Amino acid sequence: MGKLEGKVAIVTGAGSGMGRAISILFANEGAKVVLAEFNESSMNETLEEILSENNTATAIKVDVSNEADVEAMIKKALDEFGRVDILANVAGVSDGMTSIENYSNELFQRVMAVNVNGPFYASRAAVKVFKEQETGGTIINVSSIAGFLGARGGTAYTMSKHALIGLTKNIAAFYGRNNGKIRANAIAPGSILTSMTPNDTSQLDKLGMEAFSDLGPFNRGVPEDIATSALFLASDDSKFINGEVLTVDSAWTVR
Repeated sequence: MGKLEGKVAIVTGAGSGMGRAISILFANEGAKVVLAEFNESSMNETLEEILSENNTATAIKVDVSNEADVEAMIKKALDEFGRVDILANVAGVSDGMTSIENYSNELFQRVMAVNVNGPFYASRAAVKVFKEQETGGTIINVSSIAGFLGARGGTAYTMSKHALIGLTKNIAAFYGRNNGKIRANAIAPGSILTSMTPNDTSQLDKLGMEAFSDLGPFNRGVPEDIATSALFLASDDSKFINGEVLTVDSAWTVR
C-alpha cells in the first residue's frame, strides 16, 4: 500500500518541473490527485501519464493569482473526491534575477500575485476544509533557499519566497497545537533543473547575476528530488513535523 493511500491531494503548477514530479509520485503512492495548472497542454500531459499507470487524477485550469480560480480548484476536489487531505503549493514564477533598480511595477505585481497571493488563497480555502475533517490536512509550500537568504533570486522573487515561509510558519503556529490536525511545512530547494533555471544567463539582470556568481560551486538537483521530500512531508512519516522548512540543496547553503 502506498504512503498516501486514500488521500486526496491538490498540486498547483502540476504541468511541469517540480509540480509534475510531485503529482506523479503522489499518484503512484495512492493519492487521488487534482492537477492545477495554467498551461492546459502541459497539464494534460501530466494527467495522461498518471492515468496511463491506472492511478487516479483529475485536472483543472487554474491561474493561482485569481481567487475565483483557486476556489474552483478546491470545489473540484470536493465535488469529485469528497475531501482534501494535502495541498501542495508549487506554482511559481521567477524574475530573471532582476535587481530592485530595474524592477517594473508590472513584474513586481506579477511575481507577488503568483508566488504569494496564490498560496495564500489556496491555503485559506484548504484550512477551512481541513477544520471540518476529523483527520485535518497538511499544506506543503515550495519556497526556495531565496526564502531565507538574500542572493538567490531577484528582488520580488526573494521577497515572495520569504513571505511563503512566513505563511507556512504562521499557519503552523495558529493551527498546529490542535494535536497536529492541521500541518504546514515548506521545502526550500536549491538549484533544480526546471524551466525556471535557464542555462543561458545572457538575458538575466547583470547585477543579480554578479551577486549570484559569488556563491561558489553547487550541484543541480532534479524535480524528483523535491517530489520525494514533498512525499515525506505529505505522509504520516512526518506527522510530528509542523512549521518547518526542509532545505534540499546538496549543501549549497552550508558555509
